[in-house]
Amino acid sequence: MRLRRWVCGVGLSVAAALAQTVISARSGLIHYTEGDVLMGSQRVEPKFGHFPQLEEGQVLRTEEGRAEVLLNPGVFLRLGEHSGIRMVSTLLTAPRVELLSGSLVIESADLDKDTSVLIRVRDAEVRFRKKGIFRLNADPPELRVFDGQAVIERGKELLEVKEGRKVGLEGELAVAKFDRRLTDALDRWSMRRAEYLSMASVYAARSLGDAGAGWRWDGGWAFNPYFGMFTYVPSAGIYISPYGYRFYSPERVYALYEPPHVVNYSELGRWDASRGYPTIPQTSAGTSGTLAAGAAAPTTSSESSSAPIQRPSGTAGGRDH
Repeated sequence: MRLRRWVCGVGLSVAAALAQTVISARSGLIHYTEGDVLMGSQRVEPKFGHFPQLEEGQVLRTEEGRAEVLLNPGVFLRLGEHSGIRMVSTLLTAPRVELLSGSLVIESADLDKDTSVLIRVRDAEVRFRKKGIFRLNADPPELRVFDGQAVIERGKELLEVKEGRKVGLEGELAVAKFDRRLTDALDRWSMRRAEYLSMASVYAARSLGDAGAGWRWDGGWAFNPYFGMFTYVPSAGIYISPYGYRFYSPERVYALYEPPHVVNYSELGRWDASRGYPTIPQTSAGTSGTLAAGAAAPTTSSESSSAPIQRPSGTAGGRDH
């Protein structure tokens, strides 16, 4: 198993949160709530920098509210209104959740070969093999794959479901197409949460780089003390979520802060091929001259070490290294 470092903000000062790293032990951290949310019989009261932990067997319910739960580094569970889940297993590499009522969205930013995330709906178990966006409903039980790939296991039945497909989880497991453009309030809220996480990742990644963690960062959760939230920071390059938002690694985030290098050729003069160096243009006083022999040719903008990052090619949900 590849261990992932977290920057933990629970109970830490801002300065400590920027530099201290610990290995997370469990999944099931209640990361964000809004409206009426209950953990067991206790109402969840949002507090800046404080994140309640779901225990195994504990139930999280929403009334007129929503909740976001961290399952595994890079995997978010977002619970809609009038919905409920039971935390079956808080094992970090194999979190297990049962959907009791309502609806949830899983956004998977990163899954390695040693990680298995499972959601149970009635007698069906759904696993996620690739990064993506997955919607699960309890009544009627149904899986929708907006992006990525999932596997349904029910008894001896095993079914692979790709993006743009839905499957009813009662009766015969039949795959059908659906229009991914047709979304509801939960889907749109999940997208907004992904946008906020992307914004928070910029400062979190820079903090890791400033602390010298960039070269050894394995990827995973990082805490942004100014946003008061965790976010996802990839190990290298730029991760583009299925929603299209960018998450920067500690090495690549500096391109956002450093302006591109622009050469002022008017100050260098004209390049004289016969001499092998640029000549100084005539001054207002009428004098002229040349730059010192042996001067280097002007550097083009493409040679600058701080050139801006271009939008990566390829599909959303990939990495740009």
